[in-house]
Amino acid sequence: MVYSSPDALDFQLADCPALPAPQRALLTTPAYFDVAYVINPHMEGHAGTVNKDVAWQQWKALRATYTALDFEPLVLDGVEGLPDMVFCANQTLPYRRPNGTRGVVLSRMHAPQRADEVAHYADFLGRHGYEVTPLPDAVDSDFEGMGDAIWHPNRYLLWGGYGFRTDRAAYEALAELLDVRVLALRLHDPDFYHLDTCFSVLSEDTVLIYPDAFDAASCDLIHALFANVLEAPGHEARELFACNAHCPDGTHVIIQEGCTGTNARLSAAGFVPVPVDTSEFLKSGGSVFCMKQMLF
Repeated sequence: MVYSSPDALDFQLADCPALPAPQRALLTTPAYFDVAYVINPHMEGHAGTVNKDVAWQQWKALRATYTALDFEPLVLDGVEGLPDMVFCANQTLPYRRPNGTRGVVLSRMHAPQRADEVAHYADFLGRHGYEVTPLPDAVDSDFEGMGDAIWHPNRYLLWGGYGFRTDRAAYEALAELLDVRVLALRLHDPDFYHLDTCFSVLSEDTVLIYPDAFDAASCDLIHALFANVLEAPGHEARELFACNAHCPDGTHVIIQEGCTGTNARLSAAGFVPVPVDTSEFLKSGGSVFCMKQMLF
């Protein structure tokens, strides 16, 4: 149930059960956000440079953006000593099964600096009624939640990036655990170390990508499942995290400001860009998609 090329596909999108879109956004406060170590190329040279007052204002503006789009955020306070906890897409994979069961699969963070974040999300989401499930003990694989595992809009079908933070073997375990098909995409450029840095699902038939982040078979797989594949310009994808945008409602695309080329392509395809400033968070290698978790 894990597919790596179009030739392996034995199903069509219509064969995947339909699901409602997630309606609840989780945000984590940047109370302790900083660049305190280097675990991705974007952090290089930014240690100690975060303006924490500005970061707070940018985070509040992002929270207000979700509220304005009728996604009132659920807020978790950041924890001292965990400066990257604000990137709350990484610690869990939320799911809703076709039978209505909802829960989260816990991550196994690749970097030891981030490992302690997971327990705080497990406790918080468990208290909010989500079934909390770890990967089986027998699975010896890293897995970084929705940083790498992204649901196809409105379908019980999972896209999974691997190569830097998440091991491909984790998707074999997820496919069995959740009884779901997984489309595995190999990442081969360290600037795009998570799938959410180069792959942004916009609607059931449209995706925004930076193609040079993937190998050829992965690009072919994307084109096989999406009728419309938009490509972000290289500078905007690499420097402004254009593909770390988020489209929560199939229309509005929340995206780092300055992505003029990407915005033009989004508008031409019928989407509405909603620029925000996440420049302080770019210093740590994250933007809009990293800073939220959508819950079913």
